[in-house]
Amino acid sequence: MPHALRLVPLLLVGLALTAAEPAAESTADAAAKQRVLDRLGKLAYKTGTMAIAGDRADLALPTGYRYLEQADAQWVLQELWGNPPNPKVLGMVVPAGAELIGDGSWAMVVSYDDEGHVKDDDAKDIDYADLLKNMQEGTSENNAARAKRGYPTVDLLGWAEAPSYDQSAKKLYWAKRLRFSGSAGETLNYDVRVLGRTGTLVYSAIADAPDLPRVKEGCQQVLLATTFRKGHSYADFSASSDKVAEYGVAGLIAGGGLLVAKKIGMLALLFKFFAKGGFLLLAPVLWVVNKFRRGGAQA
Repeated sequence: MPHALRLVPLLLVGLALTAAEPAAESTADAAAKQRVLDRLGKLAYKTGTMAIAGDRADLALPTGYRYLEQADAQWVLQELWGNPPNPKVLGMVVPAGAELIGDGSWAMVVSYDDEGHVKDDDAKDIDYADLLKNMQEGTSENNAARAKRGYPTVDLLGWAEAPSYDQSAKKLYWAKRLRFSGSAGETLNYDVRVLGRTGTLVYSAIADAPDLPRVKEGCQQVLLATTFRKGHSYADFSASSDKVAEYGVAGLIAGGGLLVAKKIGMLALLFKFFAKGGFLLLAPVLWVVNKFRRGGAQA
């Protein structure tokens, strides 16, 4: 299991469902646990086709997957998993029958990055080995800041799956192998991007490294099931009126998501505290982002 972070009191007391129970549980603790369990039972899972990203795109949920809309997804992230508020989160894709707490739990968090149209001219020339090296250096540089803030340090071990970009479909995915201080196991960070006219759809999943096959299968199914609507697709871009992102595909992989995260004062989009005991790192450090901004150095 990925490295455990400090837990907020509610999660420690109310959600330790897989841990040994204390000899005596206080009335307040029992009530807090019951409130969480009651709320879990009220999550409104959806199936079918979901309109996402402000009706810019559709997600035709594959068989075996369910969707939590924004309010429920944000409750899971904030109250169940202990994350700070993040208005960028639009929803969550959850495997049918999967729990949101405990070992083996995983989900895909859905958000939309409106930083602009991502030009993909650089995609065919990216050296992914060189890009990984730069990301590893950036991650290492940022460890001192993480430790100072009380977060575990992290090593970017390599690609669990090297980046792959479909030029015609404008869809991108990759997976990273991470190890956090104090943890013997590896953490898997799987990322999917769908490029659109004025922004990028973001799917992010975290799991234990051995879960790569099923997480990959789920993410690939969701990737294929996602389409931008007419007027919002990549091909609908208007050079005369639409904003262009400051980074290309290399920058998107190296850390385009960090630009969003920094706006809300975070080093990453999500911190998944309890259910996985892990830490979701979407990007290494700002200098890596800057290196791959459009007009800057290329991979």
